Amino acid sequence: MKKLLLVACIVTTFFCCKSETNNQQTKSKKDAEIAKKVESLISKMTLEEKIAEMTQDAPANERLGIPYMKYAEALHGMWLVLDYYGNTTVYPQAIAAGSTWEPELVKKMASQTALEARALGVTHCYSPNLDVISGDPRYGRVEESYGEDPYLVSKMGVAFIEGLQGTGDEQFDENHVMATAKHFIGYPENRRGINGGFSDMSERRLREVYLPPFEAAVKEAKVGSVMPGHQDYNGVPNHMNTWLLKDILRDELGFDGFIVSDNNDVARLGTMHFIAETRAKSAILGLKAGVDMDLVIGKNEKLAAYHTNVLKDTIIQNPELMTYIDKATSRILTAKYKLGLFDTEPKEIDTETVNAGRKEHQDFSYEMAKKAMILLKNDNNLLPLDINNIKSLAVIGPNAHEEQPKKGTYSLLGGYSGLPPYYTSVLEGLTSKTEGKVQINYAKGCDLLSNSKEGFSDAIAAAKKSDAVVLVVGGSRKTGGEGADRSNLDLYGVQNELVEAIHKTGKPVIVVLINGRPLTINYIAENIPSILETWYLGMRSGDAIADAIFGDANPGGKLTVSFPRDVGQLPVTYLERPDFIGSGKGLYKDADKSPLYPFGFGLSYTTFKHGIPKLESTTINADGSTTVSVDVTNTGQREGDEVVQMYVRDDYASVGRYLKMLKGFERITLKPGETKTVSFSLGFDELNILNQEMKKVVEPGTFTISVGSSSSEKDLQKVTLKVK
Repeated sequence: MKKLLLVACIVTTFFCCKSETNNQQTKSKKDAEIAKKVESLISKMTLEEKIAEMTQDAPANERLGIPYMKYAEALHGMWLVLDYYGNTTVYPQAIAAGSTWEPELVKKMASQTALEARALGVTHCYSPNLDVISGDPRYGRVEESYGEDPYLVSKMGVAFIEGLQGTGDEQFDENHVMATAKHFIGYPENRRGINGGFSDMSERRLREVYLPPFEAAVKEAKVGSVMPGHQDYNGVPNHMNTWLLKDILRDELGFDGFIVSDNNDVARLGTMHFIAETRAKSAILGLKAGVDMDLVIGKNEKLAAYHTNVLKDTIIQNPELMTYIDKATSRILTAKYKLGLFDTEPKEIDTETVNAGRKEHQDFSYEMAKKAMILLKNDNNLLPLDINNIKSLAVIGPNAHEEQPKKGTYSLLGGYSGLPPYYTSVLEGLTSKTEGKVQINYAKGCDLLSNSKEGFSDAIAAAKKSDAVVLVVGGSRKTGGEGADRSNLDLYGVQNELVEAIHKTGKPVIVVLINGRPLTINYIAENIPSILETWYLGMRSGDAIADAIFGDANPGGKLTVSFPRDVGQLPVTYLERPDFIGSGKGLYKDADKSPLYPFGFGLSYTTFKHGIPKLESTTINADGSTTVSVDVTNTGQREGDEVVQMYVRDDYASVGRYLKMLKGFERITLKPGETKTVSFSLGFDELNILNQEMKKVVEPGTFTISVGSSSSEKDLQKVTLKVK
C-alpha cells in the first residue's frame, strides 16, 4: 500500500512539474512575442508620441492604433476618480478588510472589482495600498492600509493583487486588470502624522517593516505596476531615488512592470522638494530613476513633467536621454499588450445608464462586512440583544444615518469610494431588521463637525423612552482619509459629551464606532458596557451592524492596528524592541504605557480556549523546518470565529529584534463544544532575521513561539524551539 502511495505521489509530482514547466514555456513564448511587437512599435513612434504615451491621461494614438489605458482606484470597489457614475459595489474599507484576517475574502473582493472595472472599460487600477501603519493614527490614511504588521499586510496584499490581476493563464485576461502596489516605500513613517511628511529611518527598519509587502507583491503576486510615495527617504525623494526604484525594486526584487508616479509627483521634485529648478529637470530626474508614467489627474498640462512642451527640446539637445524614453515607453506598451488592449475595441460608456455593479457582488460585500466587525467590549453579555425581549430601541449619533449626498459619495464609506446604488445606514439596518417588532426612536444628537449641543435634549429624550441605546459615533471622510490628518485622536466635536449625556440616562448603551482610524476612546472604554468597532463596512454597513446587534452575526474580527490611550503615547504598535525591562525606567510616570486595545484583539459572543502549542520537532537544523500545532475549543454556547495567531522571536541573536513578530494566522469557525487543531509552519521564512550585513539568515539558538488570540502576552501560550 505504501509503495502504491509513493508511486502515486511521484506520478502526481511529475505531471504537476510538467504542467508548471509548460505554463512557464507558454508564458515565456508570449512574453517574447509581446517584446517583439513592442520593439517594432517603438521604432515607428515619434518622440512626441513616446512622451504622450508616458502620461497617464494621454489619449489613444490613432496613427499607430495604440489604445488608451483607462485607470481607476480600486481600494474597496471601483472609483473612476473624476466620475461618480457606474453604480459600483462598495466593499469594506481596507482597514476593515484586514480586520477579517481572511485573505481569501480580499481576493474574492478584488476579483469582483476587476469584473466591474472591465465593465467600465478600466484596465489599470491604483490599488492595493501596501503601506504598513507605523503606529501613528494621527495620519489620516490609516484606513487605506491593512494594518501595522508587515506579514499581515503582505498576505492581504498578495490576495488582493491575485484577485485583481488573476493568476496563471487568467492573468490580465478579459476578466482581470492590472494592479498597482503603493506607496513605495515607507509612506506612513512620517514624523508628525502628516500625509507626505518626510521620513528618516534606518535601512533595517525599511527592510524589516516596509519592504516585505512589496517583496511579496512582486515575487509572489507578480504585480504589474508600482507607485512611489510622495515623500522623501532620508533626504532623497522617492520619485528620483535610484537606490529604491532601481537597486532594490528592479534589481533586487526583480520587478519588471512599469512605475507610475503618484499624482503630480514628478513635477513636485521641484515644487515640493525644491531639488529641480524646472519641470524639465524634474522630468529627467524621474526618468533616470525609472519612473515610467507621469500621473497628473485631470489632464493639467501646467502640472505635467512628462509633456512634449517640457521634454522635447531637452531630449533633442541630449539624445543620450532617448534610452530612458524608449525604456519607459516600452514598459507601458508591454502592459497594454498584456492586458489585451490592442485586440479589443474601446468600451463605449453611457454614463446615464451604465451599471457595473452586480447583486452577487453587493451580497458578498454584506457577507464580508459581517466578518470585519470587532467586538471590543461586552460587559455582562449586553450583546446580542434579544429581539423578543426588547420593545423600544434608541438609535442616536451623527453616524447613525446618512442621506445620499447631492455631489460625490457617502462620507461613511471611507476614502476612495465609488458611488453605490444605495447605502444602508445603521438606522435603516435596524429599522429593517426589527420589522416593526421594536419601536425605533431616532435622534441625531449632534453633527460630526459641529460644537453645537442643540440636539442633545432630543437624544436624551429618545434614550429615556427606550429599553436600550445604540449610539453611533466616530469619524467620516470629513475627519479622516487622505489630507485629513489630526493633531489629536479624541472624538470630533461634541461627540464625547453626547456619549456622557446618554450614559447618564442609566440606559444600557451600545457604542458603534464608524471610523477610519484608532481613536482615544477612554471614556467609552471605561463606562460603556458594549463597544463594536466597525470601521467603514461598505454599502451594506447598516445591515451587517444590525445583524451583529441582534445576534444573527457573531463578531469575529480582530484589530490590525493598536488603539492608543493618548496621543502622547504615539507611536503605539505591538512591534516594539526591548527596553529597561523590570527596572521601572521603561514606563511613563503619568500614564499606562500599554495600548488601550492591542493588535490582534477582538472578542466574541462565545468563548474560546487555546491549548498549549506543540512542536512536531523541538530541535531542527538551521536549514530545516517543523510545525507548531494548537487545539482551540469553543467553550461557549454560540457558534463563532476565532483568529489563531502565531508570533516568533529569536531569543538571542547577532542584532536587535522586535519582541515578537506575527508569522502565521488562521481564522476558524467552531460550533459550541467543538475543537479544531490549527498548525503553522516554522522554517526559513518564519525564523530568519536580517543580520548585520542585511542578509536573511537563520541563526542557531532558541526561538520563542507564541500562539494565541492576540498580541497581548496574557493571550499567548509559548513553546521553545531550538535551532542547531
